[in-house]
Amino acid sequence: MKVGVLTGGGDCPGLNAVIRAIVRKGILNYGHAVLGVYKGWKGLIDEDLIKPLSLGDVSGILPRGGTILRSSRTNPFKVDNGVELIKSNLKKHDINALIAIGGEDTLGVAAKLHEMGINVVGVPKTIDNDVMGTETTFGFDTALNIATEAIDRVHTTAEAHNRVMVVEVMGRHAGWIAIEAGIAGGADMILFPEKTTYVDEICELLKRRHNRGKDFSIVVVAEGARLKLSKESTVEEEVIMDQKLDAFGHVRLGGISNKLADLIEEGTGYETRAIILGYIQRGGTPTAYDRVLATRFGVHAIDYVHQGKFGQMVSLHGSKIVPFPLAKVVAQIKTVDEELIETAEVFFG
Repeated sequence: MKVGVLTGGGDCPGLNAVIRAIVRKGILNYGHAVLGVYKGWKGLIDEDLIKPLSLGDVSGILPRGGTILRSSRTNPFKVDNGVELIKSNLKKHDINALIAIGGEDTLGVAAKLHEMGINVVGVPKTIDNDVMGTETTFGFDTALNIATEAIDRVHTTAEAHNRVMVVEVMGRHAGWIAIEAGIAGGADMILFPEKTTYVDEICELLKRRHNRGKDFSIVVVAEGARLKLSKESTVEEEVIMDQKLDAFGHVRLGGISNKLADLIEEGTGYETRAIILGYIQRGGTPTAYDRVLATRFGVHAIDYVHQGKFGQMVSLHGSKIVPFPLAKVVAQIKTVDEELIETAEVFFG
């Protein structure tokens, strides 16, 4: 059997661990040939981006960040004859099954292709941890540790200069990084997409904190946080700095911390600075946890292919890796649960 493997969407610590596991077990245990599809779905549209992967190709890549297969945000359903080209190239290269490693968009394409008769297995990947059907995704632990360390470091500057520091982390639809890094880093306020935040209330909270003798504060904000000036405001504030859309129709986010910092300084009179962690969160070496989880996902993905369990995503349930239907994965986003939000709110201010 020939098995294709691709990585789509944003890069993420642990991708190479998945690829390594697929190739090693696929070749050594099952005798399958594994073909790397380079640059995500673009690689199945441009046939020159499909190449065999050997054991040598994956040797030493376990601790490396990024992906040896590269990536893109190509949406084949937005490309002229994109799906037809994918079917044609799969047939041309004798690829019997495909393993798609990605987040909501990549897995969304995988689910549609499976409905069209293509043998697909999904592997959940995102630092945002917002993929439905799995308790966690690889890459999240690494991003969480990076964000927490950054918040720890910002504390010293905030205290030394009596400032409010606004730390922006990733999280388009879900605030997992913001909430957990905020709790771990001792943030005084956390903003996230699951709940609208009012600037006037933030300012009042910070004023009360400073009146208690705390003359510095840390505010953590997810890039996709919802922001209004007040409860009386009827129009949600525009906080997106760049209106360009990607191939999946998502607005490019980034810059909410700059907007919020200006509003806080204006509303409180406290000197306020913004820090955008950006791509630092998803670059570099994966943590031990992410290496192990990614390896387990890769091993089970090639198992599912060998067993003919197509239309499934490998997922973590408790301590076990189990199949979860791709159709259910793409039905909704996994957002932060209320209990964790309530825990975080105990420490606001």
